[in-house]
Amino acid sequence: MPKIRLTKEFRFEMAHALEGYDGLCKHMHGHSYIFTVTIIGEPINTPGHPKLGMVMDFGELKRIVNPLIVDRFDHAVAVMANTPTHKKLIEVGFNRIEALPFQPTCENLIYYFAEIISSKLPDSVKLHHLKLNETATSYAEWYASDNND
Repeated sequence: MPKIRLTKEFRFEMAHALEGYDGLCKHMHGHSYIFTVTIIGEPINTPGHPKLGMVMDFGELKRIVNPLIVDRFDHAVAVMANTPTHKKLIEVGFNRIEALPFQPTCENLIYYFAEIISSKLPDSVKLHHLKLNETATSYAEWYASDNND
């Protein structure tokens, strides 16, 4: 059977601050993220199966990614946990904080997203690659083939 890749795009708005960074990104600021998820698998070829010819229903992929990533991070502020910025956000009563165990760079976020999504996909498909656009011209990519040690 042929292997086919399916891709779905997701969008969310998120702010972040890079604690200790030596440039403008040390200040809290936001981005309109475009998150692209590509899976790979074989189309279902069981006669009479409701998903005949599909690798995966796009709606099913949406039901996996939205609660794990989009609903969680949309309109939130991502910061590294237990930093002065994190503590200040709590102090002022901000309630959409994603306190992460790492610096919330585009690179770290995409790696984290890959770990989360991979564990929730059905056995019939695998995560192929992810792309996270932070701006229209800047993005990070994660490929399974680069990370299979």
